[in-house]
Amino acid sequence: MLTEYVDAAMRKAKYKLLAGGEGFFGEIPGFQGVWANHERLEACREELREVLEGWILLSVRLGKPLPIVGGINLNQRKPRKRKVA
Repeated sequence: MLTEYVDAAMRKAKYKLLAGGEGFFGEIPGFQGVWANHERLEACREELREVLEGWILLSVRLGKPLPIVGGINLNQRKPRKRKVA
């Protein structure tokens, strides 16, 4: 499920060619602070994926909610309180 989540997020990625031959910039809308830049587009994609994976791990560790992507929700559900008779 985690791989599918990362793949779904990467499909949302947007890339820009930087002016002056500076390479490429990539980001994923909805994932604040997840961005990368590199001289080559494929290297930018790889770096963006690594940044995303680290961002997910940090968010989980800090207890921050993750965006729902492609219908995949990795957020932990709160256990229901059972009524005791």
